[in-house]
Amino acid sequence: MADTGNGTTLSFGTSGFTANIYSISGATFDREALETTHLGTTAFKEYIADDLVEPGEFEIEFEWNQSFSTFPPISAAAETITVTYPLKSGETTNATLAGTGFLTSSTGPNVANGEIMRGTATVKFDGATGPTYTAGS
Repeated sequence: MADTGNGTTLSFGTSGFTANIYSISGATFDREALETTHLGTTAFKEYIADDLVEPGEFEIEFEWNQSFSTFPPISAAAETITVTYPLKSGETTNATLAGTGFLTSSTGPNVANGEIMRGTATVKFDGATGPTYTAGS
């Protein structure tokens, strides 16, 4: 059965940034393909996988609150960032994606009549700790 994202939370361990979150994109992880093609190669280029994986990043959209106790931490040092997914039926622990990271961009809200002000930010995992996905159980 498919799940919705309702109940998902996002926490910043040191800066304490908090906001009503509207969306969190899926984290993107990349690994380079290293070309090993040589003059004796025929038909197709050849590749091997790089040993290292790019630790990934994701985007968030949040409600812009003019009375933030902590402004989106664009200039903060790396901190533990945790996405906690909703508890599924029959499970007693939530799935999480956690690692150290920082913001690489933060955009303030567009302002218009009849619209909730929303900001966006990009979270980049630094690879020093995680990111690690832990399944719910």
